[in-house]
Amino acid sequence: MTTLIVLTATSLGLAGLYFLLSSGLSLIFGLMDVLNVAHAAIFGVGGYAAWIVMDRLNLIEPLAARFAVATAVAVIFGCVLGYFVERTLIARNYSDHLTQILITLGLAFVIEGLIGGIFSYSPQTIAQPVWFTEVTAMLGVRIPNSRILIFVISALVLVGLLFFMKKSKYGLIIRAGVENRQMVQALGIDVARSFTFVFVLGAALACLGGALGAVYFTGITPALGPNLLIFAFIVVIIGGLGSIGGTAIAAALVAFTQQIVNFYVSTGLGDIAVVGLLAAVLLLRPQGLLGRVATA
Repeated sequence: MTTLIVLTATSLGLAGLYFLLSSGLSLIFGLMDVLNVAHAAIFGVGGYAAWIVMDRLNLIEPLAARFAVATAVAVIFGCVLGYFVERTLIARNYSDHLTQILITLGLAFVIEGLIGGIFSYSPQTIAQPVWFTEVTAMLGVRIPNSRILIFVISALVLVGLLFFMKKSKYGLIIRAGVENRQMVQALGIDVARSFTFVFVLGAALACLGGALGAVYFTGITPALGPNLLIFAFIVVIIGGLGSIGGTAIAAALVAFTQQIVNFYVSTGLGDIAVVGLLAAVLLLRPQGLLGRVATA
């Protein structure tokens, strides 16, 4: 029982990372109908932005304050990068999915190559506050504080996204623009600006995930983001395109399945089990757990 609790706690930390990476992808793909293959590479950019701040800005003490600054820098960098990519590469190709894939795939290779060329392809270890490396006793087991931190931040992001999309005026405009762009434009609302905001938000979430991912994996490499891309797509498909709640549930299911199968069956089989989970969901509920059935 103790082992199961530890695995569950570890799964929640990993689920938090999957959610931060996949929620932005779900928003961009599900709401804007844009397949951004470079999304995971942007996740890596966030990790390296945080690592640079933690490694170079030694004047900021204590380490906890420096990590807060590093995370903020990563998010800001994600906003700037997301705005640049959407305005220069995506905006003119909203109706051309093949071009979207080719452009963002090329961008992913460029980002990974630049990071590797500048910082090398060797793993970079990120400095962490002492509290991150300690554990907290809960339910009779010792849970790493870093996992608790990632889960709490991800939960706060989930609540914020749900409120924004369902209750805020801007969120309602975005949803209306997805349903009927022409009607919303006829009301004098700039839908293009709303779509840009969604893309920027998705990139910011990816970079936030990258900063926390550097803590989860105790370091980062140029390939870390791209290696997680397949799981991000699996989470999005299982949860349902454009569904934030579905993405959160799917992230937890995928992470828990990986951890349990890897521990109790064999290391590496967890990834195969996740593919099996995806196949089962597609057979039983093709639109995803909380996705909507497509209408003609």
